[in-house]
Amino acid sequence: MSEFHASVTAGEIFERQKERLQLVWAAGRSGAFRIIESTDSKSRRPSLAGYLNIIYPNRVQILGTEELAWLDSLDSRQRWETIQKIIHFEPAALIISKNQVAPSDLVEAAEESNTPLWVSSQRGHELLNQLQYRLARELAPRISLHGVFMEIHSIGVLITGESGSGKSELALELITRGHRLVADDMPEFTQIAPDVLDGTCPEMLQDLIEVRGLGVLNIRQMFGDTSVKKNKYLRLIVHLAKPTTEVPAAGMERLIGDNATRRILELDVPMITLPVMPGRNLAVLTESAARLHALRMKGINPAIAFVARHSQLLKDNRA
Repeated sequence: MSEFHASVTAGEIFERQKERLQLVWAAGRSGAFRIIESTDSKSRRPSLAGYLNIIYPNRVQILGTEELAWLDSLDSRQRWETIQKIIHFEPAALIISKNQVAPSDLVEAAEESNTPLWVSSQRGHELLNQLQYRLARELAPRISLHGVFMEIHSIGVLITGESGSGKSELALELITRGHRLVADDMPEFTQIAPDVLDGTCPEMLQDLIEVRGLGVLNIRQMFGDTSVKKNKYLRLIVHLAKPTTEVPAAGMERLIGDNATRRILELDVPMITLPVMPGRNLAVLTESAARLHALRMKGINPAIAFVARHSQLLKDNRA
């Protein structure tokens, strides 16, 4: 398990968003390597993108009609001091909206300081919404876990276990039963919301799964496009455990099953442990675990219903 310190450069943001946001370089191309990085959540500003504010600067500054009009209202000395103050805060990039002409003094200051200056045909609020969303995803907390991540009955399920416990073989069996592979070996999870972990596959491992004795298999080529999925929200962990000599579970534990959780980033994810023993059909058990989780999410718990039914029966017998 490894946690990432997310960061992205201004140049990467430009390349990924230039078509959607209709961005054009106006100045400061040498500043493409300026880094926008995530900060501790306690000290993080409300947004990593915003309108020009030289008192509480954001990472990406948007200059709309009002901001440029305000600059034009200043005398030459105030204007020069204001532009120098903006540059002093080292914004990751400056964006001029609605295809407005970039002021020559701002272009000169951007070139001298290697500050990326872009022009977009979109309105300021459109730029703000898109950048807030994209930067939030790019810089969200991220972690890589060992296991196989799959979509089972429309639920994102991470299959974990020690090396040799049969994770890949189980995943292959589930794929033949119509379920879909997201990532094998090292899926990456990003916390895009307080209660959402989005799982994806590293580009190098896309569509691939490694099975002992068979080697690396390309699932898309073998089973078709519908057998793989680009990403999925993580909702359940199924942990494969080798059998132990401990006393088997009894009483309420047998009735309610395993209700453990595993902490991933800032979210507790439900986890069900399945003992790996000869004769057990792990594919059926994993499918059932996914269905059971779906019922619990709807507020339906068969174990609790059974206990309530049993209690009612005892009451009726005593009456």
